[in-house]
Amino acid sequence: MPDHVILAAETHRDLRIRTDHAPDNSDAAMSCITVPTEFRRVQNEYPILFRLNQESGEFTALALFGFENGENLFFDGDRWDARYRPLAIDIQPFLIGRHREESDARQVHIDMASSRVGHEDGVRVFDEHDRPTPFLERVIGQLRALDEGYVASAGFFAALRRYDLLEPLTLEITLDDGSTNRLVGFHVIDEERLAALDAAALGDLHGAGHLMPMFMAIASLGNIGDLVARKNRRGRHG
Repeated sequence: MPDHVILAAETHRDLRIRTDHAPDNSDAAMSCITVPTEFRRVQNEYPILFRLNQESGEFTALALFGFENGENLFFDGDRWDARYRPLAIDIQPFLIGRHREESDARQVHIDMASSRVGHEDGVRVFDEHDRPTPFLERVIGQLRALDEGYVASAGFFAALRRYDLLEPLTLEITLDDGSTNRLVGFHVIDEERLAALDAAALGDLHGAGHLMPMFMAIASLGNIGDLVARKNRRGRHG
């Protein structure tokens, strides 16, 4: 189970983190959150899909790693087989927390249950003067980028709703071994509807900085074929 605590020099001054890309106990997931500000980098490797939270009624963007719960096809032995890892993966075992539920102040938290925590040959989080090491400074920058991107994504999703640009995706994939995988419960950007928008609507989207992430999300769907190939290779090799 996760064990999230506030990161503090007085309690974690000797803490070390394994920084290689070997699988962590929290990495066995078929997707992770991504944000429009990183779509350009994500779309080079992963399909970008959207999921509706039925309780909140809000959409979230996801980078897709597999077709089944707990399946990550980007693990190849003991390494992550991609040129870019989404921020939500690369920051682990760190995460963003709030000082209080009603507060906007952010804190760095760490999941002490992560298998990346506590390795003798890992990278220190704090130096001998209890100051953040360059490693932690980099992580803080990534946490900030993810948090700011998540906050800014509200405008992006509002624009998608305003122009009715999301459509449900149902994808059925037949693998080399004859088995079938169905991908349901996701949405994608309706490319035809986007192309049919008038100049005023396109100007609105471009002016707000939403048009490019939309194009990146559409382009990312070309990675589904690569994901299927990864699935087939795994099936052949176990």
